[in-house]
Amino acid sequence: MTTSERPPGPVPLAPPDEEQVLAEIAGLIVEVLGDYAPDPADIRPETLFGDDLELESIDLVMLSGHLQERYGEQVNFAEFVASLEIDEVIALSVGRLVDHVLHSLGTAPEAGAARWS
Repeated sequence: MTTSERPPGPVPLAPPDEEQVLAEIAGLIVEVLGDYAPDPADIRPETLFGDDLELESIDLVMLSGHLQERYGEQVNFAEFVASLEIDEVIALSVGRLVDHVLHSLGTAPEAGAARWS
């Protein structure tokens, strides 16, 4: 089918990949932190929400809302955090959130292949 033969309507989007979700989450973090945000390029998979970004609970609530707006209800950040042990919450990295988003959207790598857990 050529471009001129394509039926009208929106072109289906490809599912997001790890790098795309990482960039989107970095952008959301910058939005939440405002003037206190690092450069989005400095937000990497190993970046920790607590130690590196110094996000407070209200920041996490705001991030949760942004994630839901961006990805829909299947990406439930509050439920994800509630499923973690306290030491896992303290050590939560951006990469682990990326893995959660991909898993929630059904686009995660094969089992055992998550790069940033």
